[in-house]
Amino acid sequence: MKIAILDDYQHVALKMADWSGIAKHHQVDIINKPLEVPDEAARVLAPYDVLCMLRERTAAPRALLEKLPNLKLLAITGQQHRTLDMAAATERGILVCHSSAHAGAHQGTPELAVALMLAAIRHIPQEDRAIRAGQWQSSLGAQLFGRTLGLVGLGKIGRKVAKVAQAFEMNVIAWSQNLTTESAAEAGVQRVEKDELFRQSDLISLHLVLSERSRGVVGKHELSLMKPTAYIVNTARGPLIDEAALIDTLQNRRIAGAGLDVYWQEPIPHDHALLKRDNVVLTPHLGYVVEESYRAFYGDLVEAVTAWLGGQPIRMSNPEVWKGKA
Repeated sequence: MKIAILDDYQHVALKMADWSGIAKHHQVDIINKPLEVPDEAARVLAPYDVLCMLRERTAAPRALLEKLPNLKLLAITGQQHRTLDMAAATERGILVCHSSAHAGAHQGTPELAVALMLAAIRHIPQEDRAIRAGQWQSSLGAQLFGRTLGLVGLGKIGRKVAKVAQAFEMNVIAWSQNLTTESAAEAGVQRVEKDELFRQSDLISLHLVLSERSRGVVGKHELSLMKPTAYIVNTARGPLIDEAALIDTLQNRRIAGAGLDVYWQEPIPHDHALLKRDNVVLTPHLGYVVEESYRAFYGDLVEAVTAWLGGQPIRMSNPEVWKGKA
């Protein structure tokens, strides 16, 4: 069998789990650069029987799957792959399996969200560059203590962010389409209406799942309600925010700044307008990119591929195409 491990940007996949049992009898290749979907990806991936995918880094639409004649198994990390066309995979008899939930799997992203808040409000990247250039104390920061944090989304990750913010003695408010006053209160958070959250907050952090309902949930109107001293942080998904509206808001300095880990196109294009802004802190989708998560993710992929090769049961997303041994 020919097996490809996709999007190993850090060249660590073979170190995070023991692939030796698989590699002894099968070809295991690492693909460490992003592939343009569908054409480039189809050219590179056409020979492979198995694709191991790290979260949603590479999309798997019908247009790609139809160009992969040898593909039999898609092994993905996480409980779901929102850019995977499951119907197309099932029609083609491609088995899709997923990793299990792990303790601590939701820890990296909330920690990064708080890190981006601190980096933005204390101007840490700017001060790092300044001190390397021979300057000393070039900006005046602010503290989190006593400020209001607005959470757009209060699920597993949002609640973890709330807990950390409360340790900083911040006032935490939240809104989402389905959030109730009672559910917010259980987390020690006050539920407010959406417009009020954008008006009140000194920092706003997004923690919604991307869907057709949440796409563009932060647009020109919401950004216009924010204080000129406020910051917005996004570690969830880029399309939650209207890209053009955010760029315009930052360019005209109608808010103090932003901290972004996710983008509308990933990797972000090298000539993107955000890269020219000095009032935004940028990280390259690092939310879950921590050793603990990687060891769990890649360990699951090894377990799944090994089981499938031996005709054993695995965690299947479309069990109707299970055909026993590979």
